[in-house]
Amino acid sequence: MDLKRLEVFCRIVDTKSFTRAGEMLRLSQPTVSEHMRHLEELLGEKLLDRLGREAQPTPAGRILYQYAQRMLRLRDEAGQALEQFRGQVSGHLRLGASTIPGAYLLPQRIAALKQDFPAIQFSLQISGTSHILRQLLQGDLELALIGAPARDPRLEWREVFQDEIVLVAAPHHPLARRASLCLADLNEAEFLLRERESGTRSVTVQALREQGFDLEKGRVVAELGSGEAIRESVKANIGLAFLSSLAVAEEVRRGTLAILPLADFSLRRPFFLVHRRNRRLSPPAEVFAVRLAADAAIAN
Repeated sequence: MDLKRLEVFCRIVDTKSFTRAGEMLRLSQPTVSEHMRHLEELLGEKLLDRLGREAQPTPAGRILYQYAQRMLRLRDEAGQALEQFRGQVSGHLRLGASTIPGAYLLPQRIAALKQDFPAIQFSLQISGTSHILRQLLQGDLELALIGAPARDPRLEWREVFQDEIVLVAAPHHPLARRASLCLADLNEAEFLLRERESGTRSVTVQALREQGFDLEKGRVVAELGSGEAIRESVKANIGLAFLSSLAVAEEVRRGTLAILPLADFSLRRPFFLVHRRNRRLSPPAEVFAVRLAADAAIAN
């Protein structure tokens, strides 16, 4: 049984699309269709149903999918075992991350691992947490670093880093001159918020509500679609914002942003390393996970 055809079949099941499977494998759609035709002829079973725009496995296809996944993993493990025998760790590690860890935690750690293991290839997808988790479940990603625990029983997660959400202002904002503030001092302040789908916004709003301060009912002057836009708008003195300490560290060091000290509120946000439960990690993923845990132990 041709492993390439099995890989094409599995990617169609994962993505529910002949087109997306072809894009992942860098094959044309006619080639993808031809691989599937040969596989179905060989097995004498219809393996996929096209339902509207989606491709779904038939009952026979669901059975084959389980075995095909195991066969493809065994193929990958064999290649990796030979590389390890030669004293190398190699392979393609597909990582996912939500915005803050993807921008501020992973790049330098990828660079450090690449220096020690130059044969490892990396791809990093940065997106919203829900999209990253879907990619993990589909098998498109092997590891992810996100800002919320993965409650799906098919996923395994553990906390590895923590970030602090801080209130920032332009250095010449009147509140920046205060040595200490409390939430009551913010009742007349103007705020900038991320879009409603933002993880930073959701955890901050919830934590403030628990302290009796409803940020969304305050004087919100703008909702912006990125942390960078919020940061630049705060620097321009348009309003205050609650942002990741990682995202503003450089600006605070340069003096272009000021952290406002709140005596009655603090918020630390954890980041979690996530992967598929009961799926053996590839050697590159194992090495990266161990390194990440070691860095987290030092940081925490």
